[in-house]
Amino acid sequence: MDNATVRRVLDSTRTIAMVGLSGNWYRPSYFAAKYLLDRGYRVIPVNPNYEEILGQKVYPDLQSIPEPVDVVDLFQRAEAVPQYVQPAIDIGAKVLWLQLGIVNDEAAAQASAAGLTVIQDRCMKIEYARLFGGLNWSGVDTKIISARRPRRLP
Repeated sequence: MDNATVRRVLDSTRTIAMVGLSGNWYRPSYFAAKYLLDRGYRVIPVNPNYEEILGQKVYPDLQSIPEPVDVVDLFQRAEAVPQYVQPAIDIGAKVLWLQLGIVNDEAAAQASAAGLTVIQDRCMKIEYARLFGGLNWSGVDTKIISARRPRRLP
């Protein structure tokens, strides 16, 4: 996926259903959710094992979410991805995002055929920081040059 598409997705979406978000502070999903919440995104946890994570009400599945969702962000194994494609389509999500290390081309093709933008093997937290200025302060070479300060969502 090219930088322009990832930037467009991060810039145009506000509500993220994070499937597999853990309530354990040391898990990558927890870090990603906290980071995105701190940047103004609405993060909706989806995990049947919790009632609340990071002060957000947790839903057992995508179909239970009572509000529109822009992105379905999956913290699930690659072989589990197909079971989330149709529910993502059914709730009207615009993007199916598979986290770092997760690739399922068949599920991606099904989601793409239904009109969803699909991003695989990328972390929303890392991509946001890379494209909007959150990594460069620590010396990471992002190849994105900008004199602008990192932005906060409204």
